[in-house]
Amino acid sequence: MSTEQHRKEAPKIVSCMVITVSDTRTKETDTSGQLIMQLLQENGYRVEDYRIVKDEYEMIRKLIAEGAESPNIEAILLNGGTGITDRDTTYKAVDSMLEKKMPGFGEIFRYLSFTEDIGPAAILSRAIAGVCKGTAVFSMPGSSGAVKLAMTRIIVPELGHVMREIYKDKK
Repeated sequence: MSTEQHRKEAPKIVSCMVITVSDTRTKETDTSGQLIMQLLQENGYRVEDYRIVKDEYEMIRKLIAEGAESPNIEAILLNGGTGITDRDTTYKAVDSMLEKKMPGFGEIFRYLSFTEDIGPAAILSRAIAGVCKGTAVFSMPGSSGAVKLAMTRIIVPELGHVMREIYKDKK
């Protein structure tokens, strides 16, 4: 079956949870989280939950677990904490929760970042995606530019297709 056929069979609406990982952002200053929600809603997806969490390993894991265990959440989108400083724990937290990884997400994100946006600094990104308890999980850097790139070029166009594949496993 072709990718186009898969996309035709994909759900048009996906219920999402948005998590911003930041020690400093508030709902008023979280432009990246707001951008994720805007792009999801503009494309027919639902935002069921939105949280801001400190860049703390266990707190991030707890929120991912809550989302993955919720019957109302099909996809979790995180932004922030994906760098390489000691304080950046998002990658490790997300990686530890994934049962199936989608390495292509990080690879394509870094490629697009390199060619369209930030050049060789793209190697510093630890964008990651996969599946946790039947829930799609995407983790991207926290800058608005990175969010816009990941959302418009990768996540929004493929989210329904990703969900189709996850649902196929549940049958």
